[in-house]
Amino acid sequence: MKILTAAQTRAADAYTAEQENIPSLELMERAVSAFVNWYLNKFSNRVKKPVLIFCGPGNNGGDGLAIARLLHQHQYVVQVYILASNNKYAPDFTANLNRLPEAIIPQYLNQISDFPQIPDNAMVLDALFGTGLNRPLTGLITDLVRHINQSSAMVVAVDMPAGLFADVPNAPTDAIIEADYTLSFELPKLAFLLPGTAQYVGEWTVVPIGLNADFISQSPSTHFYISPEVPAKILKIRPKYGHKGSFGHALLISGSYGKMGATVLSSRACLRSGVGLLTVYCPAVGYNILQTAVPEAMTLTDPEDNYTSQLPDITTYNAIGIGPGLGKEAATRELVSKLLETTKVPLVIDADALNIISENENFKKSIPEGSILTPHPKEFERLAGKAQNDYYRLTLLKDFCQQHNCYVVLKGAHTCIGTPEGTYYFNSTGNPGMATGGTGDVLTGIITALVAQQYSPLEACILGVYLHGLAGDLAKANLGEQALLASDIVSYLGQAFLTLNAHKLN
Repeated sequence: MKILTAAQTRAADAYTAEQENIPSLELMERAVSAFVNWYLNKFSNRVKKPVLIFCGPGNNGGDGLAIARLLHQHQYVVQVYILASNNKYAPDFTANLNRLPEAIIPQYLNQISDFPQIPDNAMVLDALFGTGLNRPLTGLITDLVRHINQSSAMVVAVDMPAGLFADVPNAPTDAIIEADYTLSFELPKLAFLLPGTAQYVGEWTVVPIGLNADFISQSPSTHFYISPEVPAKILKIRPKYGHKGSFGHALLISGSYGKMGATVLSSRACLRSGVGLLTVYCPAVGYNILQTAVPEAMTLTDPEDNYTSQLPDITTYNAIGIGPGLGKEAATRELVSKLLETTKVPLVIDADALNIISENENFKKSIPEGSILTPHPKEFERLAGKAQNDYYRLTLLKDFCQQHNCYVVLKGAHTCIGTPEGTYYFNSTGNPGMATGGTGDVLTGIITALVAQQYSPLEACILGVYLHGLAGDLAKANLGEQALLASDIVSYLGQAFLTLNAHKLN
């Protein structure tokens, strides 16, 4: 699913209206009908709660007025507040103002004293400014935004929270609505997918409104949102006469004293992700642990008891994962350096292996082409530098991937995959319950298994992060977020594959 800029979205609206030979007012009606249908389903238990709709002077305000009319038809008690604008209102705003039923008498907000008291049990709909906003809010509107934010009412943003830019950074001092829910139209906005804007967007949903598919497909974009169809298409059907040699042999270099649990998690995840054979190379202290906890894996041990010091023979493997629980001993650093310089197969690099690389510029220069790096934000900062905001972090991600011709899986709520081509892929699965130790080790195992099975680096990244998040969502459905463990994600990988296979067949 493409993520378009605000300007491209407006162009898609205009093109759709032109191609279908309909007025923009009719397209607006299509959008607000989709909003109201969503609202009725989402908040069916709040039908008797008052609905306060705050409307700006543009098309987003026109949406709010049309929503007021439709909610009134469904017996909601609706009150409309209009930001005074010296009679400078968009044509579709005026048209919907004239369509309001007599029972809805709009109140105009000319000064702070006009602001209404907002009951705690009210539903507030923010229809002040949408994706057309191109400058920070000023004047009376900033006071109104603060007034709404200070209330205890539930806030639902129509298309975009007022004051939030769709695809460029806001200043820290900008006034922005803090919505509990955002309902947007047709495609997600980039701002929905970044950690710094989460407090404004809340829980977000996108509903289709029939924008022209050809226009969207032909619109250039470097940002994509991973919908289920993509990993389902990537997922390979296992051949009837396949055998363990058909599905690759992975090597996992992992573990140190006190951190063998990371190796167990990564190994189990690798095996659960379809690899034919797995060999784990670990310090001697891990031998009994792995032979007991992961009997399906073969175990090779380093001469050192508590950390890995020597690179084993790597000539027989189809993919190598390195990093979980590795530690940063001097000999381990040399092992990482030698691996970077000598490997002929794809690498999946995580955790301490990333930290070792980040401390040596020569190690960075030695990252093999096509490698997959899986940092969390702090690890990425060590690799690529500190970012002033989420948008600059994406620029650093693009630059790093292009400079080193590698793939970076930047982990987070919407894990972002950066590519050497300068494109970004944001994941659509996962939940806050996965914010617990070991989940990154699980992801390393999954991606390593997929690379060993001859998935391309980009395919392994997309399929891996989607399955990882989907397994987490399935675990959440049965265990909740607070109780979720990294090992639960491994346990639910089978169901995640079944779910994706079912989607592939439909």
